[in-house]
Amino acid sequence: MDRFESFQDSAFSPSRSPFTIVPNDNAELPSIPKGIYVGIGGDVTLRGIDGTEDVTYRNLPHASYIAVRASHVRATGTTAANLIAEA
Repeated sequence: MDRFESFQDSAFSPSRSPFTIVPNDNAELPSIPKGIYVGIGGDVTLRGIDGTEDVTYRNLPHASYIAVRASHVRATGTTAANLIAEA
């Protein structure tokens, strides 16, 4: 039984359908996440949904979280691994 099924989903509610991110220089993410979990630290280059250019989050530690709604996660410039979209 899901005690929270009657609650509205929001950007601040827990993830309902997380998915693995495979960085790609061209393709958009299949859906816009609430944020990105970084399993193995490093850099993550991405574009926010309202952004006009890419940005790089540098030196992220293992098991960190980026609170950003991204449309793309680029392969070029991304050295972090085990990325999970919180959707």
